[in-house]
Amino acid sequence: MIEILSNPWPWYVAGPMIAMVMFALLYFGESFGMSSNLRTMCSALGGGKVSDFFKFDVKNQRWNLVFVLGSIIGGFIAYRFLTPETAIVVSDATTESLTNLGFKDVGASYLPSEIFGASSMSSPFGLAILLIGGALVGFGARYAGGCTSGHAISGLSNLQLPSLIAVIGFFIGGLTMVHLLMPIIF
Repeated sequence: MIEILSNPWPWYVAGPMIAMVMFALLYFGESFGMSSNLRTMCSALGGGKVSDFFKFDVKNQRWNLVFVLGSIIGGFIAYRFLTPETAIVVSDATTESLTNLGFKDVGASYLPSEIFGASSMSSPFGLAILLIGGALVGFGARYAGGCTSGHAISGLSNLQLPSLIAVIGFFIGGLTMVHLLMPIIF
């Protein structure tokens, strides 16, 4: 069982599982998205006293908060117990490109230590990258009316044109970051 769980699942297994979750959400009249949970958490912590944006019934979103908690616990279990000891397979072109930008040990971890390692958290440059990146992602998710998971999974499955536009924008932003901004920043 551990061997099945610790290896990537093929698209023909993972895809239908995502579709079943989406059908269940549609059946119960709910929509999926992780960034909406930030609004729910702010509202639960009293954000409605500061802004009308956070004034809504949190009880209707409890299922979504449980989903986030499950995602955190599942991520921890997957990282701690199901991650293979072998290096992550990364293409030679990507390895060469990232090495030229100053990233070391490409493929040794899912997250580059130059950005997410303990040493980068204490350096002004590393801290600035994380704070600015987090602020841009948070602003972008709110401005787009949802995050990549909400628009790409839930919005596209509901055939919503704004979600298609947002997903195209996410791809353009990602490609711009990788090909234009990363070489300047690193």
